[in-house]
Amino acid sequence: MSEQGTEIVAAGYDLVYAALPGSKTFRAVWRAHASGEDFPDGFDHISFLTLPEMRDMTNALALAAGDTLVDLACGMGGPGLWVARESRATLVGIDVSAVALDAARERAANVGVTDARFVQGSFAETGLEAGSAGGAMSLDALQYAPDKRAAFTEIARVLHPGGRFVFAAFELTPERVAGLPVLGTDPVDDYGPLLEQAGFDVLRYEETPRWRERVTAAYQAIVDAKAALTEEMGEAAYNALAGEVTLTLQLQPYRRRVFVSARKR
Repeated sequence: MSEQGTEIVAAGYDLVYAALPGSKTFRAVWRAHASGEDFPDGFDHISFLTLPEMRDMTNALALAAGDTLVDLACGMGGPGLWVARESRATLVGIDVSAVALDAARERAANVGVTDARFVQGSFAETGLEAGSAGGAMSLDALQYAPDKRAAFTEIARVLHPGGRFVFAAFELTPERVAGLPVLGTDPVDDYGPLLEQAGFDVLRYEETPRWRERVTAAYQAIVDAKAALTEEMGEAAYNALAGEVTLTLQLQPYRRRVFVSARKR
């Protein structure tokens, strides 16, 4: 993805993240169909992570108190803050959206996580020191990385030996996204070989249950709630959100949603 393309993506996310706090409808839709009604208040997000998955991710990261946890594509920081609080880890959130990072800083203060910082960056360019982190996580975002090999190489660089990388992501069906911006740039249908080549041992690689039904239900609910969401979020923010939603419903670009745990050699 070009620098201009990255800026366009960031601008779209800025619109969405600025509007989401004012949308009760989006929160209701997402809790009903994506994250689950039992997801902890104050740690909301726009991935498909559930509370059981978040607990599983925390266990798989195997962080010691004081370890540094890197949350890649952290958005407004919710799940990363929860995992860091449960693990007593130091959190570094990385995202392309300046608006999301501002929201994450405010949220950290609200939930009482003081050992956290949020910086602008990307999967392939974190700006972190080599070997500085004990764990890294990412939620339903890796499919958008324009160069997955570069992303995994960078994540391996910032982890110390034995550090865990745990993520949920969508595998893509390459022929369904050919020629599309973002998703069609570097479509990967199996992250395992790239992880191995980057210096990781893959510990778990599992399809998550009911992912297709959850994605379809959540995205269809966003389409059905267009009027209310447009009123609460504004037309520009809703359109930025609806673009991905509509594309996903029409093209069905995802092969699977997977939960992956890997350890740096």
